[in-house]
Amino acid sequence: MPSRTSVPPIRRLPLVITGDDDLLDDVLRLAAAGGTEVELARDPAAARTRWVPAPLVMLGIDQAQACLRARLPQRPRLVLVGRAGQLDPDWQIAELIGAEYVAMLPAAESWLVDRFAEQGSDGPDGVGARVVAVFGGRGGAGASVLAGGLAVTAARARLRTLLVDADPLGGGLDLVLGWEQLEGLRWPSLTGADGRVDAPALVQALPSRGDLVVLSWDRGEMLALPAAAMAATVDAARRGRDFVVVDLPRQLDDAAVVALQSTDQAFVVVPAELRATAAAARVVAAAAPHCAALSVVVRGPAPGRLRAAEVARALGLPLAGTLRPEPGLCRGLERGEAPAAAGKGPLAALCQRIVADLTGVPSAGAA
Repeated sequence: MPSRTSVPPIRRLPLVITGDDDLLDDVLRLAAAGGTEVELARDPAAARTRWVPAPLVMLGIDQAQACLRARLPQRPRLVLVGRAGQLDPDWQIAELIGAEYVAMLPAAESWLVDRFAEQGSDGPDGVGARVVAVFGGRGGAGASVLAGGLAVTAARARLRTLLVDADPLGGGLDLVLGWEQLEGLRWPSLTGADGRVDAPALVQALPSRGDLVVLSWDRGEMLALPAAAMAATVDAARRGRDFVVVDLPRQLDDAAVVALQSTDQAFVVVPAELRATAAAARVVAAAAPHCAALSVVVRGPAPGRLRAAEVARALGLPLAGTLRPEPGLCRGLERGEAPAAAGKGPLAALCQRIVADLTGVPSAGAA
């Protein structure tokens, strides 16, 4: 039996970054007045894995230069905060790091209390959407098919779902779903986004059917995907959707790292082959430091009789499940049928279990 993938509800807290003890005391007092707890980091290096997922970041002016040197991606809801008479705000640095506001205490105390009080308003208990990432342990592993299957399955369960294609060389997830003819924006139209994106506007602009919305690539010139655009998109998705699936490239660029750092759970898909497992070990080594939870899905057939548990053990990862060969799936994809759309078969069964474990919402099986 494959192990179950169960992630407890995650309450995402505002992040405070400062090495100034006096400023920290003031910010903690204001957070308490706003009725929320916070996470703490003494410098940007310690905050790197929490930088994107945090619903709100309060960056002390004492760490502004360090943040610039750390080259953290621009993100929405970033406030540069300081105490009057200690350090003057450097407005140029504030612009360079993408701070939306500069708050100087004590004048901005009531404003900061309001910001802390608002932090949980985007979702129940501040949880927001579940964000899942999928990537292949080697080329052609089937990660895009699993990502599409998860998104289709979540939408069948009446979860408002966004499927994000973060792999510019992957051929396009709209093709995986058979959606290439649907009207709507693709990534090239959104690469300039570097701030807070309006979630309803994003959903309305993208190709969609029912509860499933897809952000993919067009067939034009390949463009680099800025990390800031990915951060803004994931932030909007977490506020406006219930379930988000991101299909990642094997070689992580800055935008892929931002997406991976935002996930609640990531899956690496590995064929049950020795060379595929060796290749996946390198991919896992690069990805693991950027995600809170990483599991492996092993795909058959196993020509050398390599067992799924052996693959998981070699990678040092929990086994999320296995995928038996499914010839009908390949034929359906060539005909433009979305993976797991019928709600039956090995892929659909695995996706139903993963979605149910992550969300607590039972997934619909075959009609």
